[in-house]
Amino acid sequence: MNIMSDNQLMTRAAWLYYVGGLNQEATSKHMGLTRARVNKLLSQARDTGLVTIAINERDVGLLAEEEVIRAEFGLEFCLTTPKIGLSDVDADAEARIAFSMVGAAAGQYLRDRLSSNPEMIIGTGWGRTLAHVSRSLSGVSAPKAKFFSLMGSLSSNSSFSPFEVVHAIAQATGAEGYFLPAPFIADSESDRDVFLSQRVVLETMELAKRADLAFVSVGELTETSLLRTQKMISEEEIASLRDLGAVGDTNGIFFDQNGKAVDHDLNRRSVAIGLTLLARTKTVALSAGRRKLSATQAILRSGAIKGLIIDGDSAVHLYQSIQKRK
Repeated sequence: MNIMSDNQLMTRAAWLYYVGGLNQEATSKHMGLTRARVNKLLSQARDTGLVTIAINERDVGLLAEEEVIRAEFGLEFCLTTPKIGLSDVDADAEARIAFSMVGAAAGQYLRDRLSSNPEMIIGTGWGRTLAHVSRSLSGVSAPKAKFFSLMGSLSSNSSFSPFEVVHAIAQATGAEGYFLPAPFIADSESDRDVFLSQRVVLETMELAKRADLAFVSVGELTETSLLRTQKMISEEEIASLRDLGAVGDTNGIFFDQNGKAVDHDLNRRSVAIGLTLLARTKTVALSAGRRKLSATQAILRSGAIKGLIIDGDSAVHLYQSIQKRK
């Protein structure tokens, strides 16, 4: 008797439903499974990236907001996901939905870029939004592309680490993956200098100088930020950063409301591609959730960001704040 593995069942259910056009009831009868089991398999197929959904229609009702945001910050482009009305859910649920939506939109943008240039060199940061990008890349083949980490990739307790992000995207596309074999934040400035002098680190850093595209996420300086929940920085360090005017970070570079790096010990110990080098390539910021709006506006003022991908609900809030200032 030939017993299928869970992955085989998932693939067959997805094929029958999405390609074959059978509804869930017909799929369950064809496979000899319960409808609840088929529903779970289809959900897993979407979550793992086996099945991706691409929406070709650009007019989702926020084109005016996109243009105002683009013009306000001098961006090359601003892309929003649809506004779905997240005010009725709690902040944590809103953030989870936004991470998924922005990650999917960024994945579609990346698909399009790789389609036009399959030999791109692309830098990636870290975080929950970027972790969703690889799930939207099923079926993409770009073996000549190179993905590299924009920051130190070694951490002991994060499933959203730079290494995991690069590995997942490279694996999904068949591309080459490079990461910085150094801590996210070194113990001292002298340690940072040692890490940056290593040949394997220098090779990856060189890719940043030739990058065609870079994706960064934005972090807020709160107790709910990934830096705090993953215990990468302390409560005292957040307080001292705020005292210097810091409002957020990207790649472990902490910046003020004008997007300028603050003069803090953590910035001097971060093993990361700085804002100056990011400004030399097409750097795209991913912003998911209204918690990140203050930090997002700040990084957009830095001059390092060329494009923004943001969830629709946050985009509306940003648009409204811009209109109030006029």
